[in-house]
Amino acid sequence: MGSKIAIGVAVVLAMSPVLLGAVPQAVVSSLTGDGSTTCTPGGTTTGSVQGYVADQLANATIITSVGKQLQVPEPGWVIAVAVAIQESTLRNLDHGDRDSLGLFQQRPSQGWGTPQQVMDPTYAATQFYRHLQAVSGWQQMSLNDAAQAVQRSGTPEVYGRHQADAEAIVAAVAGVSCEHTGGGDCTNIAAPTASALTAIHYACGQRGLPYVWGGNGPELTELPNGQTQVRGGFDCSGLTKAAYTAAGVQIPRTAQTQYNAGPLVPAGQPVLPGDLVFFGSGPRAVTHVGIAVSAEEMVDAPDRGLVVRVERIWRSNFVGATRPAALQPGR
Repeated sequence: MGSKIAIGVAVVLAMSPVLLGAVPQAVVSSLTGDGSTTCTPGGTTTGSVQGYVADQLANATIITSVGKQLQVPEPGWVIAVAVAIQESTLRNLDHGDRDSLGLFQQRPSQGWGTPQQVMDPTYAATQFYRHLQAVSGWQQMSLNDAAQAVQRSGTPEVYGRHQADAEAIVAAVAGVSCEHTGGGDCTNIAAPTASALTAIHYACGQRGLPYVWGGNGPELTELPNGQTQVRGGFDCSGLTKAAYTAAGVQIPRTAQTQYNAGPLVPAGQPVLPGDLVFFGSGPRAVTHVGIAVSAEEMVDAPDRGLVVRVERIWRSNFVGATRPAALQPGR
């Protein structure tokens, strides 16, 4: 199968109007997920990825070659491939929701081009990249948020789940390898205490649950057919309270009272994994809280219409941090 895949990729490259130039040998860094990602070109192409067949990898090759031609940084190729996995499973579909077509399920009625154009993988990839490059700060966004800024999907949290596959595919067809740093992916957490680690693991385990105003967690209902239905979710302070309750540390329920309860991390000291990080217009007007998984990222329940996820901490309305992990369990 490996040789057949390689042949299929070569054929499509020969037919594609995109000309492959020299691949830059610089290292390109971006935030494409739950931590810092460094993508390094110049590796070996294998032409095979478990779970993907020749036509899918051929389409991925077109997507990455268009990215090279347009001089899009390599993390952008990963975003584009992840979107095509979600939208079409990397197949050039002649059907979709309403008038959606092609690899990226672009809609002619929404200005993406004629049906014939969006069914051309090279054209479709070019349009995706042009829209991506028009998104201010896309290289500082998570993969999911950058993809959603272009696609504007009715299911906005679906793209990030394909990051690992997209990276493997880009490595296979373009020789670009991506390495994660920063610890924001909820793995290899360097927590200072056992209670902080427990709280982080609990919060990370809730990723994907919806934001629910006043929500204290999922509710399980057993259906007549024996299956279990999950309803409910968290708001921001409901998530942080549940996380520390799991660690045996009792904290108040709302963001403001959690901030007031402390203990405060002195200004100028680094944020540690497990610290609660707060946002608002000031110490007496706290409106949001998350739990740090590294010095740069936190798990939080962001807002209505979104789900529990990992995000960057540092933003203009940051108020401060507290360290509940310093409290004795049971307090």
